[in-house]
Amino acid sequence: MNLKLHYLVFSILLLSFCNCYAQNITLFNQFNGRYDFTFVGNTMNLGENNITPGCSNLLVTSSSASLNLNPNQEIKAAYLYWAGSGFGDFDVKLNSETITPQRTFSNVASSTGLSYFSAFAEVTDQVIATGNGTYTLSDFSITQTLLNITGYCNNRTNFAGWAMVIIHKDLNLPLNQINVYDGLQSIPTALNITLNSLNVIDNNDAQIGFIAWEGDSNLAINETLRINGNILSNPPLNPANNAFNGTNSITNSATLFNMDLDVYNIQNNINIGDNTALIQLTSGQDVVLINVVVTKLNSQLPDATIAIETVNQSCNSKNYIVDYTVSNLNSTNPLAAGTPIAIYANGILVGQTQTQNVIPIDGSENGQISIILPDAITIDFVLTFVVDDNGTGTGIVLEIAENNNDDIQSLSQWFSPDFNELQDLFTCNEGFNVGTFNFSDYANLVLANATDNFIGFYETLADATNNTNPISNTTNYNTTAPKELFIRIENDNCFNITSFNLRTKNCAPTIYNYVSANTDGFNDTFFIDGLRNVFVNFELEIYNRWGRLIWKGNNNTYDWDGTIAIGPTISSSLAPKGTYFYLLNLNDVDYPNPLVGWLYFTK
Repeated sequence: MNLKLHYLVFSILLLSFCNCYAQNITLFNQFNGRYDFTFVGNTMNLGENNITPGCSNLLVTSSSASLNLNPNQEIKAAYLYWAGSGFGDFDVKLNSETITPQRTFSNVASSTGLSYFSAFAEVTDQVIATGNGTYTLSDFSITQTLLNITGYCNNRTNFAGWAMVIIHKDLNLPLNQINVYDGLQSIPTALNITLNSLNVIDNNDAQIGFIAWEGDSNLAINETLRINGNILSNPPLNPANNAFNGTNSITNSATLFNMDLDVYNIQNNINIGDNTALIQLTSGQDVVLINVVVTKLNSQLPDATIAIETVNQSCNSKNYIVDYTVSNLNSTNPLAAGTPIAIYANGILVGQTQTQNVIPIDGSENGQISIILPDAITIDFVLTFVVDDNGTGTGIVLEIAENNNDDIQSLSQWFSPDFNELQDLFTCNEGFNVGTFNFSDYANLVLANATDNFIGFYETLADATNNTNPISNTTNYNTTAPKELFIRIENDNCFNITSFNLRTKNCAPTIYNYVSANTDGFNDTFFIDGLRNVFVNFELEIYNRWGRLIWKGNNNTYDWDGTIAIGPTISSSLAPKGTYFYLLNLNDVDYPNPLVGWLYFTK
């Protein structure tokens, strides 16, 4: 494969791995408090690349720089950027630790048509662990041959370098707002960048810093840097007509070849009350790429945020008790008491309250409110808490950020599960309304929704409510009827209780039509199963085969044992062996007709 084809394939592969974000310089992060910033970094160029054509000033693969913070300066964040010509090397090391970019940027300069890249990685933990000392970026390879064949060397735009933005806290500082903006934009002839999310309360010691690439000290053709229309300069390091000239304001170095780490004082160029600033850059010839802009402004404002902590709700109720927390964390001033709070459900105002106390910087306040949902909300709804809202969507407190005042939770109302109505369960009366019941299949029959859960059967409503003492024997349950049993069912959040009744009915008795009066303990009397204590008003008559009544009894008499108790025969004498007939009147509304039949008596 020839060299040019090799580079083409290489470039396509790199592009396929490049997660290229929007290139415009936009706000990446904001810090509010006693913060300041500094830069640490170095070039990979051994000299400027505009002195002679070609790549006589080779790019090295590693370079070092030192971080020197004061003992009272505590590192809050560390952001690493590295950049260069071409499509990028995204596998580098910082102090021998492999770095993988979390974001990458690319840019094609309109003046050259060539591509340039930048990569970003947060290295806060590593820098905190290392602290002051030397930092070396290594394994940063931009192949010199590739620069030659693609025109970077002939255009004298071959460069590589790295820089870290260090945000540090210092209790001796005033309350500042640090904004970090990044992207990758080149200066075609003129470039305007609007910095948003500013909040200028006091412009004393206001500063702006830049990480820029490919600036040359020997190219000073209409190369200016303006903020709000005013040219910035810092002579002799950064003259007004050569803003991007390979310098480092932190170390006061003028040999940071093909990159700039510059910081300017802007307190006379920005006004109190400003929330935007216009950055204007021009370059008559030099290719300059802006990668990072950092601003430091004195800002003394609260920043109210709110969090829904817990939502306490009840089944079948539209009343909700909500615990919430109002915080003033990313702030530079206390939050006043009486800051309004509005609560919405599906956009409908359902409650209002306010903060009770002054909330200090980094402080918070807990609160609780009871709200009632309107009838228009049936099941699902979105609950929104908004701090600094007077109920009309309007705030009354000037804050650092006005877009972080709400917290949202999606909720559903809780309803008890539905159930199927159960029929009363009947079984035969075993005597005195005692019966044996099998109601095990009611566990499934009661469920109206397959996703609900049957929990148990209970003898009392209190047991069902408290889920105590469930009935274990559901297939052979013996009890006196009528009796009400209770069923507990549950869904994910609620339970419900229903009931059914156990009832007995008088089933037809079973008649054994053989009597053997030999006192052997078997069939000694005329036994009718399910008669006594069931049909308590029964009347039984025994007739001989000629139709003569010989015995009559009821629930208060003995079972017939063959004795002739009625007629001309001597009382209490035994009937002769033979066939006899019975007439059983149950005297029950379900059995209006008497039961008749025969029986055989023997001695």
